[in-house]
Amino acid sequence: TLSQIIPLALQIIGGYISDCLGRLRSIAMGSIAGVISYIGLILAPTWQWVLVGEGFNAVTRSLVGPSFGAFIAESTDEENRAQVFGYTETIYSVVAIVGPPLGAFLVQAFSFKIMLICAGLFYLGATIIRIYMARNIAKTHDSAPQKLSFSSLKINLITMATMFVAGGVLTWILITDGARDIAYSMSFNFASLFLQDIGGLNLVQIGYLSSIWGIAAMLTNIPAGKLADRKGERVAIVLGFCLEFLALVVFIVGSSFWAYALSHVLLGIGSGMLGPAYESLMSKVIPQKIRGTAFGLLDSSLGLFSLPAPAIGAELWSRFSPRTPLMITAG
Repeated sequence: TLSQIIPLALQIIGGYISDCLGRLRSIAMGSIAGVISYIGLILAPTWQWVLVGEGFNAVTRSLVGPSFGAFIAESTDEENRAQVFGYTETIYSVVAIVGPPLGAFLVQAFSFKIMLICAGLFYLGATIIRIYMARNIAKTHDSAPQKLSFSSLKINLITMATMFVAGGVLTWILITDGARDIAYSMSFNFASLFLQDIGGLNLVQIGYLSSIWGIAAMLTNIPAGKLADRKGERVAIVLGFCLEFLALVVFIVGSSFWAYALSHVLLGIGSGMLGPAYESLMSKVIPQKIRGTAFGLLDSSLGLFSLPAPAIGAELWSRFSPRTPLMITAG
């Protein structure tokens, strides 16, 4: 919960910086903060210092997150935008497939610190590539940097707040994605603990489940993007929610590795359906000049709503049963 407070104040500012300075420049700046975050996590002697490292990680997410979707939106046409989001999500999903079992192996064979060092080296490589992109490609894809000022930030926020409460598409994105975010935060922070203590799985098996989810999401992203472009984003979003509900039902009643594997397949397909559709829909209804601020404001709003959810989930787990927060999430 504490680590989620920091991004709330930074997401909007990160999106605004992206609108003013350019998408690739913002991504490069955020990546540098990410390298500092890894150094902090690796060297942290206590959990309080881990929280400081998470603070730098929040800076990373705040600068990179809003810029990524806005950059893709500005590099594509509306008629095939969801497909492009599907392709990029598919490529990105390789991380979810390779990372968890590799991380679990490093932890079991060596230690958590060795795993963090390896992850930090991977991220350092990514940061070098992003800085190179910002220096050599930003002039081609990004507009000239604009001056940062409180007055322009205020104008962007007022514009976005008006769109969010106007009762249109953005209002319903906020409601539906907000409900999903609250529900997920209530349960999925404890998913690994549930699988280990209640399901009886070991760390390697839990890593395999994450990979299964990643494979299912990866295989779904491109078809889901095509479906959203042809039939409309709403169709893909409804299918995604239905599949995630079924996944949670299987997860709750399951008691074996294969049952949990099936639930992760359904969950991955559902997530793969939702991602490209939501990204495409948002990019179509938000003006280009404030897309970064909009993505940041939406993430901050969702984070604010879901902020108490992990603590509530923990209380439900302790007072009733480990399955109680999962049942509420499914509902």
